[in-house]
Amino acid sequence: MKATLTCYIIEDEYLAQEILEEYIGKVSFLELKGTFVSPLEAAAQLKKDQPDLLFLDINMPDLDGLSFIPMLNPKPMIILTTAYDQYALKAYDLEVRDYLLKPFTFERFYQGVLRLYQQQSFPQPREKNEAKAEARNEPEYIFLKVGHRIQKVATRDILFVEGMKDYLRIHTTEDRIMTLLSFAKLEELLPAPDFARVHRSFLVALDKIDHIEKNRIQIADQVIPVSDTYAEAFYKMLKGL
Repeated sequence: MKATLTCYIIEDEYLAQEILEEYIGKVSFLELKGTFVSPLEAAAQLKKDQPDLLFLDINMPDLDGLSFIPMLNPKPMIILTTAYDQYALKAYDLEVRDYLLKPFTFERFYQGVLRLYQQQSFPQPREKNEAKAEARNEPEYIFLKVGHRIQKVATRDILFVEGMKDYLRIHTTEDRIMTLLSFAKLEELLPAPDFARVHRSFLVALDKIDHIEKNRIQIADQVIPVSDTYAEAFYKMLKGL
């Protein structure tokens, strides 16, 4: 179990620095190693210390936080702290772990850091005989780019996914969602035992299947073909459930 997460602050507003330092001081598993007013000032120390977590502002003189993230090697977990919500999509692309909108409460701050601490302290088991349990412990929702917003989608609501050239159409119990994403990337996000690729253009939720007849799957009012390419692996998966 990891005792603490070492962290740094990069923030050019002194009041915001003080708030973060106060919040960090209240959390037993956070260890603040330093506070800087700019990425340029912090770069050498971050390279040397390799902290677990970085609280990073976006709008700063000389170099903004979003431009600094790709320069980090190794890259710590990053929580962005900003007064502007228009950077959320870019932050998602940069794999930022959390996005705190100023002014944020201690409760919101604690929710974010606790989640990261639990992920680092209690990693999912990697042994083969525990693989299925690991998959079942995955989050019950995923986040997808939909136009100019990021949409939260509950995995339990997904019926099937349909390929539409460069896009995927995700059919849920309540909606149809179009997202610019590949099947390969989506399969990385979804809990593997619960979904199966059955055709070049279709992926299905196994628990939503009504019946299968002559290589045709019935889900709600939709009939989905099982292609020869995916048939063997699909039927083996069903036998293993």
